[in-house]
Amino acid sequence: MSHPRTSLRDAPFAKVVRFVFSHWARQPARVALVAGAMAAATLADVAIPLFAGQLVDAFAAADRDAALPGALWAFAAIVGLSGAIALARCVAFMTVIPMTQAIMKDAAAEAFARVQRLSTDWHANSFAGSTVRKITRGIWAVDQFDDLVLIALTPSLLVLVGATAILAAHWPLMGLVTFIGAVAYVATTVAISLLWVAPAARLSNAWDTRLGGVLADAVTCNGVVKAFGAEAREEGRLAKVMEKWSRRTTRTWRRGTWNGVVQNLILMALRAATLGVALWLWWSGQASAGDAAFVLTMFAVIHGYLRDVGMHVADLQRSVNDLQELVELHDVPIGVEDLPDARPIVIGEGRIAFESVAFHYAGHDTPLYRDFSVVIRGGERVGLVGRSGSGKTTFVKLVQRLYDATGGRVTIDGQDVTHATQTSLRAQIAIVPQEPVLFHRSLSENIAYARPSASLAEIERAAALANADGFIARLPKGYATLVGERGVKLSGGERQRIALARAFLADAPVLILDEATSSLDSESEAAIQEAIERLMVGRTTIVVAHRLSTVRAMDRILVFERGRVVEQGDHAALVARPEGVYRRLFERQSSDLVEGAVT
Repeated sequence: MSHPRTSLRDAPFAKVVRFVFSHWARQPARVALVAGAMAAATLADVAIPLFAGQLVDAFAAADRDAALPGALWAFAAIVGLSGAIALARCVAFMTVIPMTQAIMKDAAAEAFARVQRLSTDWHANSFAGSTVRKITRGIWAVDQFDDLVLIALTPSLLVLVGATAILAAHWPLMGLVTFIGAVAYVATTVAISLLWVAPAARLSNAWDTRLGGVLADAVTCNGVVKAFGAEAREEGRLAKVMEKWSRRTTRTWRRGTWNGVVQNLILMALRAATLGVALWLWWSGQASAGDAAFVLTMFAVIHGYLRDVGMHVADLQRSVNDLQELVELHDVPIGVEDLPDARPIVIGEGRIAFESVAFHYAGHDTPLYRDFSVVIRGGERVGLVGRSGSGKTTFVKLVQRLYDATGGRVTIDGQDVTHATQTSLRAQIAIVPQEPVLFHRSLSENIAYARPSASLAEIERAAALANADGFIARLPKGYATLVGERGVKLSGGERQRIALARAFLADAPVLILDEATSSLDSESEAAIQEAIERLMVGRTTIVVAHRLSTVRAMDRILVFERGRVVEQGDHAALVARPEGVYRRLFERQSSDLVEGAVT
């Protein structure tokens, strides 16, 4: 019996409602003021038909002088109630604006913070454009949800309850007819919207998200598209996605239209029943002309609010669908989280130790590391070589704690990295990747990303140490130059030097270089290699290498094969081993270089 309750609690609608209500709980005074003002406006709206009936009775009276005070009182009441409605609605609208803005800001900030902390695997498997679409669509759905529930839907339901009660107090039959019709209308609308329209809308939103991802992917990689003349191919790929999006969206719209048709049919039936009862009451002498005016005016109010309820329920369903993907981001496991007792790590010597480490990638049949142990001394320069998939990159990621070891532990200066705060750990590890990614910001901002408080003089010094000051000086705007998305306005060598300048400015005790000179021309490679030599001084350095020429000067080289270190030593010692793995790799690369030179 517990399963239905669990599934209901975890249903998309329930999760979205809990999410929004949790944000409302942060602003109880504003929520109460909006709800109270709308309730007051609604009650005033329900009361107006009573005075409208009194006014009509006064108009129909034979003695006008005797009826005048009652007419004036009814007139004043209607005018006063109308003014109160306008004032109450103004208060509600002016209050809901800052309330919703605060929720939208909080929701966007919290979703962004969550996404920032999701695992490396999650980001590798997600479209950036789709993620942005989920967040932006979701925060605008918050605005719609607040308006619907507080400003529109709840007052509409209150009107229906109040109007039905007033009618029932005068004529029980009229109250019963109105009650049955209103309940049938609301129940049918909610059932169709949530059980028939909502599933189609969720699928349509999923394809809308995918459409955003495909667009962003193609736009981001436009340079590759142009290089292969593949514009038409990308347009064809987008057309296939748009075709599925169009079919899903059309189905959703059609279901929404049929929902409206059913709502109108129920309203027509309710209108006929109400007018029929009113006619019978008049004919049987149970209602005066004023009573008839009261019933007709009240029905007009009920009819308007019922029609609005149908529209509001449909809009609420859409806002819930739009919010769903944003809410679901909070259900994605973080992957690597700071432990409750995590403390800032303090790195001095920079000694790195893997102690009987086991590691297993999710979805892989076999673990990569089993009882893996290795020590890198403080200040030692170590190269990691081996075939692709042998465990080099994983080694670096475990040091950064982008993943957690599934067994054993990784320590720096004797401190287990899993017990350190991730921010403090990564702030003391400078990394220069094979393909540096820069922000579409100025050169100075990109260099200072390692230390935002750095002065311009410190930024310029870091650039000089990285041999980047020369090309920066030739740019029209110098350090204020915007580099384009992911740094596309710079060459590969220039991006690499900016990454090195960032590492110089970080001044971290641990340095990781991931094939930092690959795919560069000779002049750029020489400039970068010179900068790297300066950068490595006094730091524990790990160099991930595919080209063995980049690790010849290392103090020690670790040769990886299938998650194990099968050889270690300096370049001369490893080359001297007749059947060694490193020697075979070195000879193969040397022969490839000779053949390339001859060709």
